[in-house]
Amino acid sequence: MAQTLSKSINLEEFLKLPETKPASEYIDGKIIQKPMPQGKHSTIQTEFSTTVNAVLKSRRIARAFSELRLTFGDRSTVPDVSVFTWEKIPRDENGEIANTFAIAPDWTIEILSPDQSQTKVTKNILHCLNHGTQMGWLIDPDEQTVFVYLPKQQPEVFDASEQKLPVPSFASELNLNVGAVFGWLLE
Repeated sequence: MAQTLSKSINLEEFLKLPETKPASEYIDGKIIQKPMPQGKHSTIQTEFSTTVNAVLKSRRIARAFSELRLTFGDRSTVPDVSVFTWEKIPRDENGEIANTFAIAPDWTIEILSPDQSQTKVTKNILHCLNHGTQMGWLIDPDEQTVFVYLPKQQPEVFDASEQKLPVPSFASELNLNVGAVFGWLLE
């Protein structure tokens, strides 16, 4: 289960703290440590990022980042996968990818771990949507279900192997169905 630290600090103070493993997040004035990823979580996270980058990064459309700290809207969270369109990727003065990402991703993906609160990760997805994210996915490996969130719409549930998963418009070349996502667990 994720650990919540009771010390009350502000976001600026939180960002000065050393990073933890697994990562800690700053949500509603509280420090919450994420659970350590396990096999199913790690497999889906790695394969998803690799698949997105194979299709979209090579063409400079978008890039997937795993476990990237995002700080915006008075929160600092570490989604399992964050996808940014190419032109939105923060860069430093040398044109390299910046260390600090202070904007919402274009697409946020959370993968539920066995001891993780579905409510907490859903709130993180909704926070992203409220700050400009185009789409959020919550992947539940145990239930082999993907919940898809869009701004100001009811979530959709995808749990049949042949169901094609919706993706943001910039990722239209990405062809994934439920069976392919959970098929990564069999490889």
